Amino acid sequence: MVGKLILFFEIFRLNIRSARIDDIEQLKHFEQGVVEAERPFNQAIRDENVRYYDLIKLIEEDSSLLLVAEIDGKLIASGYAQIRSSKPQFKHAQHGYLGFMYVAPYYRGQGINQKLTEQLTQWLKQQGIEYCYLDVYNDNQAAINAYEKLGFSANLLEMQVKI
Repeated sequence: MVGKLILFFEIFRLNIRSARIDDIEQLKHFEQGVVEAERPFNQAIRDENVRYYDLIKLIEEDSSLLLVAEIDGKLIASGYAQIRSSKPQFKHAQHGYLGFMYVAPYYRGQGINQKLTEQLTQWLKQQGIEYCYLDVYNDNQAAINAYEKLGFSANLLEMQVKI
């Protein structure tokens, strides 16, 4: 119970801001946290030298917003929104995409991912974007539940086979 109370009070000191170039080393650490969290869901992920994101591009490009959450100057979470071109068959020419949703283990379950997602989707709305997508592994029920609470629903299932 004490741990939960400490976290509750820490949330009031939570600051969400745009990522900066000087955050890169911590963001690389978060990136490896994402990779490790996804390994159980995809055995095709390489064992080493895995990089998912072009962090500098996400920070510098106008078509993306990379946010970090911090408490007392310590980075504890990340997430980005990116404006992408949609497939020609869709009514919308562009859509938003969310990724790099990471919360340090100690701070999980406190609504931080929700706060990041809300700010990212608000930014997308301000850019005139009406649709937002993200990827989540089919067996990652905890993540699916979290995103469903935010209004996301399953849309397309990618399938694979090792041949």
